[in-house]
Amino acid sequence: MIGDAGVEATWIDAFEHVFGLCGVKADDVCAVLSETRSRRDLVRLAELGLARRGARAFHVVLPRRAHAAPVPVRSTGASDAIGGLDAVVAALARCTFVADCTVEGLMHAAELPQILAGGARVLYVSHEHPEILERCLPRPEDEAPVRDAMRRLKAAARMTVTSDAGTDLAVDLAGARVGGVWGFTHRPGTLSHWPGGLVLAFPAAGSVRGTLVLDRGDVNLTFKRYLADPVRLVIADDHVVEVGGDSPDAQLMRGHFAAWAEHEGDRSAYAVSHVGWGLNRRARWDAMTFYDKADFNGTELRAFGGNFLYSTGANEVAGRHTLGHFDLPLRGCTVALDGTVVVERGALA
Repeated sequence: MIGDAGVEATWIDAFEHVFGLCGVKADDVCAVLSETRSRRDLVRLAELGLARRGARAFHVVLPRRAHAAPVPVRSTGASDAIGGLDAVVAALARCTFVADCTVEGLMHAAELPQILAGGARVLYVSHEHPEILERCLPRPEDEAPVRDAMRRLKAAARMTVTSDAGTDLAVDLAGARVGGVWGFTHRPGTLSHWPGGLVLAFPAAGSVRGTLVLDRGDVNLTFKRYLADPVRLVIADDHVVEVGGDSPDAQLMRGHFAAWAEHEGDRSAYAVSHVGWGLNRRARWDAMTFYDKADFNGTELRAFGGNFLYSTGANEVAGRHTLGHFDLPLRGCTVALDGTVVVERGALA
């Protein structure tokens, strides 16, 4: 049994609240999925929150798999904890609800489609301090603005992104897959994550080109680092072809990109994964300042209102698969859909 040392009553309240938004009710069969590296407090809170809802919950705990990558794997959203085990997939697929407490989450995991096909609802509980989850507690009214942004994104043919720092990016949206997350899910066969509040498009192959300038104070979430100096990314045919700058920020990015390309034998890690913008007005850009790296996963910074999120790595729509991944929330950008501004200089329009 996992002990309750350090578990606050208000955190249990938060988990019960979010599971209620996900439609968990008495006697629902629910799984708490974790791995040996998962935060024990989150696993215990998930168990207690489900108990408060009257659910019949059980644990699936998976051992850490051997590390085969050339560099630390972070910020992928593609947990490899299940490792293709059919018995685990079958057990999760038969549940009403899965509280995903894995380190990286199942968002892009290979097994997710099979789990959702069984009708399970999956909520990834971001791997960070419970205080962050409590502070970013989703509300029922958070769903509508994300759905509205999804409708706008699906109807658009082109996204443009500009900034005073020098960003000038164009994204063709034909064939893109659009998704949105508001922090909970109540429909069978769907996934969400907590914290939430963002809208994304996974562009088709050959859809992204231009220049992306990461300015001072922008965020490299893979490194959990605010940039001290600008970094200029030149993007052609979806791929970063130049990382401009001599600062440590630029050097770190160049080295990380190159390590994945050498390891995997292609340049998929340089390619776009998804683009979008944050809609969560309660999430904070400065939150990373207040937490140790081990207590902070950065989902909040992907969602803070008005950020433009550019991510590199795996993109199933474009047929690219890689564990190399950068999540890059930028401030001060203007985002337009077919010429209509939805974010103006970092503020939600």
